[in-house]
Parts: sequence; C-alpha cells; structure tokens
Amino acid sequence: MSEEFAIIQNLKDAGCDEVLIKSYLTLKAKDYTDEQLRLLACHRCNLMTELHGNQKKIDRLDYLIYFIKKSISTENRLGDLP
Repeated sequence: MSEEFAIIQNLKDAGCDEVLIKSYLTLKAKDYTDEQLRLLACHRCNLMTELHGNQKKIDRLDYLIYFIKKSISTENRLGDLP
C-alpha cells in the first residue's frame, strides 16, 4: 500500500470529503506542513461541534426515557392501591 493511498484512506475514515482530501494532498505536495495541520485541526473542530450537538440530542432523549419510565413506575404503584 502506498503512503498516499494510506493517507487518503485515513482522511476518508476521518470523515473528510473529496475537497478536503484534495486540499490536503495539494498542501502536502507543496510541503506546507503548517497549513496541513490547520486544515486537519479545522476538520477536527467541525467534528467536535457535531459531536457536542449530538450529545445534547442524546441527553434530551435520555431525559425523556427517564421521564417515561418514572411515569410508568408511578402509575404501577398507584394501581396497587385498594
């Protein structure tokens, strides 16, 4: 496996689109290491923003699940009363 192929595969696995991959390879060919790092850091930041947004959605679902289970539990206890 060539180094370039491995880099491309790694970038794809990291969620990079074709435009970002081409930009990265262009910067690599010109030996612009600082710019490569900035590009990757920017993509990482975008992924983290997406992750945090999804975490908030998961937290809201967890709360709703908790609320529903608590309601069911309360109803079951009330149903046991004479």
